[in-house]
Amino acid sequence: MHLLQLLLRPGPGILVLVLCLHLGTNKAQEDTREVIKMQLDMPSNAKENEEVTMKFKVATELRECMVIKTYLQGSRPMDGPFNYIYTACLCEDYPRTFYWDFTVNRTMAIATVVHIIEQEGICPNISVVPNENKYYY
Repeated sequence: MHLLQLLLRPGPGILVLVLCLHLGTNKAQEDTREVIKMQLDMPSNAKENEEVTMKFKVATELRECMVIKTYLQGSRPMDGPFNYIYTACLCEDYPRTFYWDFTVNRTMAIATVVHIIEQEGICPNISVVPNENKYYY
């Protein structure tokens, strides 16, 4: 019985290991803030020569503001408002919404692009540029 009690008794090494594992899984150390959150609203079907409105909402969970450039990319070239590029300041408490109105004349795939850039004079305070990915689709 005495031998069994020695096997079940935790040693100092085991206690340190359990303590390190417990500290390593602390939720307070995790930073799961999303740099860019996007929501796109557009009709899935449109008739030829019909005007379509795309609504694109961009938000961030970062505490600092950043300068973004937003535009559309299509599988085929298109003229007019489709090619408009918006540059804006994006902050945690102020999500931005962008609109594109264009006439559909053929079937194509469309991607929305958010590019985080360094540019002065857009944000009222100091803006940041994350070290990670600078393009979001």
